[in-house]
Amino acid sequence: MAAPFPLPFATSERSTVGLEWELALVDTDSGDLRQAATAVLAGVHADALDDPLSPRVAGELLLNTIEVSSGKRTTVPEAAADLVAMLDRVREVTGPLRIDLMGGGTHPFANWATQRVTDKQRYARLIDRTQWWGRQMLIFGVHVHVGVEDRAKVLPLSRAMLTVFGVVQSLAASSPFWRGEDTGYASNRALLFQQLPTAGLPPQLERWEQLEQYVGEMLHVGVIDDVTELRWDIRPSPRFGTLELRIADSATNLAEVAAISALTHCLVEHFSTLLDAGEPLPTLQPWFVQENKWRSARYGMDAILVTNAAGDEELVSDSVERWLADLAPVAARLGCAAELEQVRTILRKGASYQRQRAVARRSGGLDAVVRSLLAELAEGHPL
Repeated sequence: MAAPFPLPFATSERSTVGLEWELALVDTDSGDLRQAATAVLAGVHADALDDPLSPRVAGELLLNTIEVSSGKRTTVPEAAADLVAMLDRVREVTGPLRIDLMGGGTHPFANWATQRVTDKQRYARLIDRTQWWGRQMLIFGVHVHVGVEDRAKVLPLSRAMLTVFGVVQSLAASSPFWRGEDTGYASNRALLFQQLPTAGLPPQLERWEQLEQYVGEMLHVGVIDDVTELRWDIRPSPRFGTLELRIADSATNLAEVAAISALTHCLVEHFSTLLDAGEPLPTLQPWFVQENKWRSARYGMDAILVTNAAGDEELVSDSVERWLADLAPVAARLGCAAELEQVRTILRKGASYQRQRAVARRSGGLDAVVRSLLAELAEGHPL
């Protein structure tokens, strides 16, 4: 048996929050993707910040993508303000280049086969290993980091968040189209991403020592070279002292980034409070978690999800209403009541995948869907 790999967990204040938002670079005239991240980052000069806890702009796997990140903040509104500042810096560069920024878990009609990979060794290794599936990672997400003050809490919180995974994924679903076709899924990104060998749902580990043993064995057999290459939908981030929630498709506007992030933030804090009170956290059998992920990816807001270990089920929109009521006091305490309330806007106007399909039906084409996505990001709220 391989030796466990030590994973020191950074000190972090409880329920601090950091946001990462992956965005596509889109040609203003054609609506297709632009392989321009190198030029954009050179113009922005924000990806070279030494402090990983500061707001920044960085590259990603593909040259059509940038990621704007907040600093380590105490509230979601503060983190969202960081994203606005980073977007403003990026737009100063992209505007003259006739490049627009677009949210959404996938581009409606872009061809994955023509996209170029960022010139970094870690990405070259990933593509060399994963081949066809790796080259198809033309996807974009939102990641929410929540500070955890005690390492012993991290894995219980991760298991508890798996019980509400489908609720978050359904609300955030924004990837119905792939290479010009309607996939029939609300979040095609969710199922694409899990094809990578270390992506998808995390194992439900009980103790930190089990995680260290897992990482040690994966390093020993060469599956990963670094713990960050565990690309789970929910993963501990030892470097930051956080639990990182990577469930959500990239939001198509800032209001929904804030709404999904507030919901995620409140859920983690809710479960952390239960732990402090000595109450057992909810868990689901792995097969129920897997089924919920598929149902929410397929049906989105119309999914009927398994809610507990007994196998009870509930329409996801009903679950959302119940959670919004339960989490209202938590949101008030965390300073994100208004952002959590924005989740009701998603219920009223439809999730992004629903709005995109409505545009496609009205217009008869995906060019109009791209224009609507560009408009939403520019306006900052659902249209």
